[in-house]
Amino acid sequence: MFGLVLVFSTPCTYAQKSRTALEKEKSKIRKEIDYKNELLKETKKTKKKSLNQLVLVRMKIKNRENLISTLRSEMQLIEGEIDATKNEIYRKEDELKALKDEYAKMIYHAYKTRSSYDKIMFVFASEDFNQAYKRLKYLQQYSQFRQAQAEQITLTKIQLDTQITRLEEKKVEKELLIVNTKQERNSLSEDIGEKQKLFNDLNSKEKELKDEIKKNEKESRKLQKAIQRIIQIEIEKTNKGRKGKGKYVLTPEAKALSSNFENNKGKLPWPTSKGVVTAYYGEHWHPVLKGIKIYNNGVDISTNGDGKARAVFEGEVSGVIVLPGSGKAVMVRHGAYISVYANLVDVFVQKGDKLTTKQEIGKAKTNQQKGQTHVHFELWKGQTTMNPAQWLYQFK
Repeated sequence: MFGLVLVFSTPCTYAQKSRTALEKEKSKIRKEIDYKNELLKETKKTKKKSLNQLVLVRMKIKNRENLISTLRSEMQLIEGEIDATKNEIYRKEDELKALKDEYAKMIYHAYKTRSSYDKIMFVFASEDFNQAYKRLKYLQQYSQFRQAQAEQITLTKIQLDTQITRLEEKKVEKELLIVNTKQERNSLSEDIGEKQKLFNDLNSKEKELKDEIKKNEKESRKLQKAIQRIIQIEIEKTNKGRKGKGKYVLTPEAKALSSNFENNKGKLPWPTSKGVVTAYYGEHWHPVLKGIKIYNNGVDISTNGDGKARAVFEGEVSGVIVLPGSGKAVMVRHGAYISVYANLVDVFVQKGDKLTTKQEIGKAKTNQQKGQTHVHFELWKGQTTMNPAQWLYQFK
């Protein structure tokens, strides 16, 4: 509405941690893709192609590329684990062969000296008691060693079988990753094709797009004037009617609120519970029209049809703005700072209300022709706009 959408330990332990991180990343990216598909489904309810659709598809393509890259990284880790498992199998096979060879020699020796008489004579042939005791202990230890050797062979065989099973499992994992990667590549090709169709369709409607730019700029100017007017009135009140100061004179309570707001820079919750940023702060090239720049005083966050705006921090409602044909906007003051929530169809608060963080402010307006629902969000310090990307949590 008020700005066009834009383009925009041990090696094994370490590997396991990396696998865990990659699994989380895959899950996160897939959720992002699913949500964009959800928003696109709403936009496709109308036959009209829009810039918002183009932006969402482009963002989905970026997500898909990141997902494929993550799958490749995971495949490389699995290949490393497969190589390590193979090496362990080779080592265990050599170890098992050596144990069996040694055990065979022991059995052969035991066979040749199997007579109890020979063992007794071996002990009685000792020169003294101490030697006889040592020979007796030797025979006992030899028997125990044979038993331990047999147990070690059994244990090594079990370990070898476990490694072989693990190797087969990792091969299956690798095959699944190969299949998933192929599927994602196919989906990526489809997304790229959809993007190109949207771009071509929109590019053929140059006049319509230029008219939309003019309309958005006009609505944006109305909103900015209304915001500045309310800010100016508040500044004059805090200055007790004296003009020319240009900034708020804060009470101790307002100073504390400003300080708390500043301390939460980069940690503020989003002005919607769910959403995708489809228009960023500042000046940008138009995503379709060549040589044309557009400006946004805040950010546009596309959300679901029942999406609602919510306060990013505690504060007081300093104004409710009604823009005929363009929806409503709410201004919330946080000491020297102001947060603005625009493109609302319904408002749940009124001037003077004290709000808490994440308290619902109003229902986002839906453009029925485009099937797009979004909240326009701005941040001000005094009479100057700020980039919300620097203040909202995990903004991207």
